[in-house]
Amino acid sequence: MGEIQEQIQRHIDTLVGTGAETGVQVAVYRDGALIVDAVAGTADPASGRPVTSDTPIFSFSTGKNVAATLAHLLVARGFLDYDSPVTDLWPEFGVHGKATATLRHVLTHTVGLPAMPREITPGELPDWSRVCESLAAAEPRWRPGTAMGYHSYTFGYLVGELARRATGRPMCELLREWITAPLGIDGQLHFAAPKDSLPGLARLEQQARQWPAGPDDGDAILAPWENQPSADFGNNREILRADIPSVGIATAHGLAAMYNAVLQGKLVDSARLAELSALAFEGVDQVFGTPARMALGFPIGRIGAPAEENSAAFGWPGGGGSYAYADPARGVAFALTKTRLVPNFDTALSVTTILAVHLAGTR
Repeated sequence: MGEIQEQIQRHIDTLVGTGAETGVQVAVYRDGALIVDAVAGTADPASGRPVTSDTPIFSFSTGKNVAATLAHLLVARGFLDYDSPVTDLWPEFGVHGKATATLRHVLTHTVGLPAMPREITPGELPDWSRVCESLAAAEPRWRPGTAMGYHSYTFGYLVGELARRATGRPMCELLREWITAPLGIDGQLHFAAPKDSLPGLARLEQQARQWPAGPDDGDAILAPWENQPSADFGNNREILRADIPSVGIATAHGLAAMYNAVLQGKLVDSARLAELSALAFEGVDQVFGTPARMALGFPIGRIGAPAEENSAAFGWPGGGGSYAYADPARGVAFALTKTRLVPNFDTALSVTTILAVHLAGTR
């Protein structure tokens, strides 16, 4: 670690020093080497406890990077197939025209269940069986595979229930056994955080200024809690202890180390990397009305990348401003986690811009 470590460290120190952020972690691997492991600020404003590289932070949909990676490991290990019907393992899911749904549809967010059934609220999320029974009984908004719409919280339960039925194990156990233990990053990526880890987690805070208003309830596909991150949600002990694989608790180093292992062939081989990162669906996101280019489990394109870059990066941002991606064209695995929830990705964009300039100068 050298010049780029120093540049990013100075940048996030400035963000914290000016009050723009309270706690930030950034980790970057390039061609298998850790080139950035920078932290700044506090993990808990009340106590002043500092953020370290080992401080897990609840990072909302950045956790989808982990759930999608586990889905590919399930296929690589022969438990699932991308094109096998969901009903092969989950027969009751086939009602209301969902019988044609496959894991490929789940991974591309084209199943047609972007929103939780309205009877499911945040309080029900820890009840795995109840959530999955509701999803199985739900009517899709479109025929599976015909349209794409961001599956905010449903994604992790769809992947996770297939995983549970295929292996007999919950996602939190598969994460530890297949990713964190082999990569030596135990404690850095969690679904369902162990009780004894809770005191070491960061505390989230909500930026005070006004967040963009969503559409009127009658027009919104997602419920407000599915669409807008909340510090109260991410600090709730029951949520932190629950297996909710659409969101996750992570360090930037843990996320970047996982993606580095994907790029370096430690978790998947080169053929599967090419398959999982290729364009699998292109269209308009029915939830947000924005263009969408999906690989198997991930959006394609680094956020903020100029069009001429033709970015082949893939990976999920998280509500509130976190972000992780892998870029096979540049051999880069990147992650940023943070404690202050904001309605934009300004910090992630500023850091990735610094990184992009550095990489362009070292070709």
